[in-house]
Amino acid sequence: MGRAHEVRKASMAATAAKKTKIYSYYGKEIYQAAKSGGPDPDANLSLRAIINKAKKDQVPSHVINNALDRVKSGATDNYDSLQFEGFGPNGSTLIVKCLTDNVNRTISQVRPAFTKAHSKLGAEGSVSYLYNVEAVVQFKGLSEEDALDALIEGEVDAKDIATLDDGSIKITGEPTDYNNIKVAIQAKLPKVEFDIDEIQTIPTETVELEGEDMDLFERLMNLLNDCEDVDQVYHNVSNYNDGEEE
Repeated sequence: MGRAHEVRKASMAATAAKKTKIYSYYGKEIYQAAKSGGPDPDANLSLRAIINKAKKDQVPSHVINNALDRVKSGATDNYDSLQFEGFGPNGSTLIVKCLTDNVNRTISQVRPAFTKAHSKLGAEGSVSYLYNVEAVVQFKGLSEEDALDALIEGEVDAKDIATLDDGSIKITGEPTDYNNIKVAIQAKLPKVEFDIDEIQTIPTETVELEGEDMDLFERLMNLLNDCEDVDQVYHNVSNYNDGEEE
């Protein structure tokens, strides 16, 4: 059928694999949140937030419901959160976050990924100090002044409030204030739809890679994204395309 068919086939396979990875990630996150705080989203703010994010990422309802049903049925599975920190080529750094039911399996996946890309894992804290962890909420429908009033009324301190070029309000706060920021805004604007609603890990400085360095970094990212237990990879390479447009 020719090269074009093979390219389309490969692209479809990559897209399907990416969707499967996203569904698996949310299935585990929803299960853990429901197990920790109960399977009722109205009574469990963390669960409700994860479900809302899953719906934004077009996760099918059966994936969400299956995770909730597992908790309701008394499943005893448990997932551990793991974080790996590592160094890629030419000043690049990575933080790899995993949610796993088998720690040994996860280590056996992540370590070879670094080795095969001529990169190395670091000790705990060797990279994370170069990143800020922040709660970020972005939405439309309030002025900056009204958003500030909402936070004051909700007794929430924000690190920063800014009005973006498109009129959106972006609020940055401590991770521990993540739910409090959202609740305060929802009290002022009940039908708010958050364009961004997450805890982000952001590098304080970035690097650009070229040539062989970029080839190695891309290989490392591909290997990590192929790991079953890897859920999020944060890095400081400003010119790497994470492929979120797919």
